[in-house]
Amino acid sequence: MNLFAKSTTKIDLKKLKQIKAWVYQILDLDLEIQISINQLQCHEPNCPPVETVIAIMTSPPKQYKIHQPVSQITEADINQIRQ
Repeated sequence: MNLFAKSTTKIDLKKLKQIKAWVYQILDLDLEIQISINQLQCHEPNCPPVETVIAIMTSPPKQYKIHQPVSQITEADINQIRQ
């Protein structure tokens, strides 16, 4: 059983691009650094049903989790990961 499966919900590409733009701006990242954003469904007990994982391919890589779907993420949520 896969406890973390990619969500089957369609993700709005405009929203995904907006989130990436916020990540680059708020974390002051060089545009050469790659960012991966994945929306996952969790099937573990006490786990949020959907979370968004933002991976920043620096050395060492950094990973941030936001416990809501991509469609609900705001600029304020990205500001929270900066702290």
